[in-house]
Amino acid sequence: MRLHELRPAEGSRTPRTRVGRGIAAGKGKTAGRGTKGQKARAGGSIPPWFEGGQTPLHMRIPKLRGFKNRFKIEYEVVNIGAIGAAVERGALETAAGDGAPSRGKAKATAQVTVNQDILRAVGLVRTLDRPLKILGGGELSTALFVVADAFTASARSKIEAAGGSVSVLEIPTKPLKAIGVETSDGAAEPAAESAAESVPAEDAPAKRPARKSKAAAADAMIATDEATPSEAAAVDGTSGSARSDDAEAEAEATSGDDA
Repeated sequence: MRLHELRPAEGSRTPRTRVGRGIAAGKGKTAGRGTKGQKARAGGSIPPWFEGGQTPLHMRIPKLRGFKNRFKIEYEVVNIGAIGAAVERGALETAAGDGAPSRGKAKATAQVTVNQDILRAVGLVRTLDRPLKILGGGELSTALFVVADAFTASARSKIEAAGGSVSVLEIPTKPLKAIGVETSDGAAEPAAESAAESVPAEDAPAKRPARKSKAAAADAMIATDEATPSEAAAVDGTSGSARSDDAEAEAEATSGDDA
């Protein structure tokens, strides 16, 4: 194999078709464009959306108009009438009693607990990934304790009219602070204060007396020198009485030597 013997791979390159070079070439005369017409002319290209003058497809189809709310909450909805029908046929009591053993006879006035898990077990809710909303369609004659994420006004009134009650699941919209973390007004949580009060006084570390800096001591000395005798005595505090005691002791020692 030599340099001048190198060739491209088989089929990787094809020669350009030479049109208009006579009948024998196979692409002579009309050069493969057919006989006359718009497509046979030079510059006769047609846009891909052009349909001969009729209304194009992209203009005929209806458009998605309006506004789509990005913050819309998709609920799993259940009518109160469907829950009442399930209670009458005993489906909810069976679903609620599968996980807990029975302890005696239930009271006749006890409310039947209804939540999303129970409704999912009886087939009234398809998924637990969406929040549950109770609607007011249908009638209810049984006292229920319904736990859901949202209620319509009619559903709430029908549940309460039948002797039941509702509980709305509230999800915090902002993170809560941990116990012991200072709040915005500077006050600490009660747990932190109780922990500080529980430490005995004898176990608490003793505080060292604060040391005055050299600059503060020099300023105090200058102020004492410039002040009047009365002010200097007030500033020195007990230092004046200590000096007088020293003077009396020296006088007594001198008188003893003379004697």
